[in-house]
Amino acid sequence: MAKFSTKEQKAALAKARERLKSSGTAKQMGFEIAEFARGRVVLRMKVKQHHKQALGVVHGGVLAALADTAGGLASYTAATNSRVVTIEMKINYLEGVPHGTVTADARVVRIGKHIAVVDCDLRDDRRLVAKALMSFYVGPFSDPLNEKTSEHSKKRS
Repeated sequence: MAKFSTKEQKAALAKARERLKSSGTAKQMGFEIAEFARGRVVLRMKVKQHHKQALGVVHGGVLAALADTAGGLASYTAATNSRVVTIEMKINYLEGVPHGTVTADARVVRIGKHIAVVDCDLRDDRRLVAKALMSFYVGPFSDPLNEKTSEHSKKRS
């Protein structure tokens, strides 16, 4: 994948931080960008009590949300100025995470005209704790629910 120029890198990182800030899930969970490049994003989350399930380890849904968010951002950086939406996700949980920091290292494996495939490793402070493989739809920015002239709106009128 092509690298960002320094100017592009700064602009893309600012956009990615803004997208992360506007995500309610990312805000609630405390996801932060640790590394950033075209087609690769590493997010970090410090484990807090509200991340844990009854047995005292991070809930699988929280780890899945971290992987999904990292994968979506990695796809977004590779698909410049496109909308990215999760199509499918498979995750294997390998170890429980009772404390520390979890990082999600998401890398775009392949990006086509409308589909991105992303591989993501989730690690705690010492080991691989989960592995995710995701697919994302990549397409133009549009919000049919807010477009007054969308085909769907015309048909409903």
